[in-house]
Amino acid sequence: MNELQKSNRKMTNYRWVITSMLFLATTVNYLDRQVLSLTWVDYIAPEFHWTNNDYGTITSLFSIFYAISMLFAGKLVDWLDTKKGYLWSIGVWSFGAILHAFCGIATSGIVTGNWIFNFEGSREAIAAVSNVSLIVTVSVTLFVFARLILAIGEAGNFPAAIKATAEYFPKKDRALSTGIFNSGAQIGALIAPLTIPFLAKAYGWEMSFIIIGALGFIWMGIWVFVYKKPEKNPSVNALELEYINQDDKVDEVEVKSDQPKKVTYKQAFRHKQTWSFAIGKFMTDGVWWFLLFWIPAYLSSVYGLSSTESSVHIFIVYAISMISIFLGGYLPSYFMEKKKMNPYKGRMKAMFIFALIPVLILFAQPLGQYSVWFPVIIIGLAAMAHQSWSANIFTTVSDMFPKYAVGTITGIGGMAGGVGAFLINKGSGALFDFSEKTNLQFLGFSGIDSGYFIIFCICAFAYLIGWLIMKSLVPKYELIKEM
Repeated sequence: MNELQKSNRKMTNYRWVITSMLFLATTVNYLDRQVLSLTWVDYIAPEFHWTNNDYGTITSLFSIFYAISMLFAGKLVDWLDTKKGYLWSIGVWSFGAILHAFCGIATSGIVTGNWIFNFEGSREAIAAVSNVSLIVTVSVTLFVFARLILAIGEAGNFPAAIKATAEYFPKKDRALSTGIFNSGAQIGALIAPLTIPFLAKAYGWEMSFIIIGALGFIWMGIWVFVYKKPEKNPSVNALELEYINQDDKVDEVEVKSDQPKKVTYKQAFRHKQTWSFAIGKFMTDGVWWFLLFWIPAYLSSVYGLSSTESSVHIFIVYAISMISIFLGGYLPSYFMEKKKMNPYKGRMKAMFIFALIPVLILFAQPLGQYSVWFPVIIIGLAAMAHQSWSANIFTTVSDMFPKYAVGTITGIGGMAGGVGAFLINKGSGALFDFSEKTNLQFLGFSGIDSGYFIIFCICAFAYLIGWLIMKSLVPKYELIKEM
């Protein structure tokens, strides 16, 4: 046995280092998204006189910016490739996250004509202005611009992460890896209520954006040294490389090619698998974004809890959702390995089970009359179901498409999900203000409570409808070898 054979007798596990980096990036991603939702009710809205509709406008436009950016981010990641694409993505979104902190200074300068370059001074200057509509218009516009930069950068996270997973994992392990890095969404959402409201209370809402935003630049410094293609990575030995490429000989050839193939949108939309993934994302992404952006406001509006008081409730929501780290990977693997189903059939069966769980959210408002903990637990289960669903719907892309197309297809689905999120966020803000002003009555609920119950009804059935459409478009496993 030669030295190379000896050194390769034990397989390396560098692919899990990559998963860890993807997990950390996704955690930072969701921390950055959460800063606004956890500070606007107690700090930003009183300063700038925002209503629910103003906040809904900002979050919905973020969603549409994200949607459009996803369409191009996927192709950009395919073009730049994984390492550079991820660096581009996180650098832009971290800059955008920090930019939010300076919206107060810019608002003060624009509405008063006197630029004060410190946070406290700008707050005092805004408080002295009597033209409330001008403050609202200027501040909302500036926050929308900051969200635009954030959305452009964040759009690259999932195409880059899914592409890295396809490069480093065989199909049978991709749901597990995706579930692990996707759990960064829950971890970020879990850490956020325990840190951001207290940072805002201690140092001002502006510093919470700066501190959280700076984390992305730290990640970039590590990624530069950690990521290399598996076949060019000295930390990946021959056994691990063989394991990675065990089930896809076509992609093995692609890895060795100096001229990787590119996919046009015309080629992508020619396949019903693309439409299936996009519709599944459109129907369900908005539910997660609604929970992410509106649950702090829900606990404030319906139960009168401040951002610091509701921190433990929001923590519990995302703590429950952490079950998906295990469930999202285990259930499809069980169907594939124990029941001998092909990857698509096993994943779709698991996704049907996950689609049933959000129906429970219909009971959140009725049971909330007895205790706030009932909706907290039910919303936590819905969040768990979404993340389990999300890990698997992403993995259907790498199951059915060649590696060189993964970033593009993921971007298309992300765009569709962003459009769905735009509709639910904008609609929610307008509905909540309308229901509050008119004391809307709906199935025994009145005022803003009725508004939330209407949105919960939409969330409850979104996954089942999405699953049925996906199944009708792609009833059985069809691998696309060439595009």
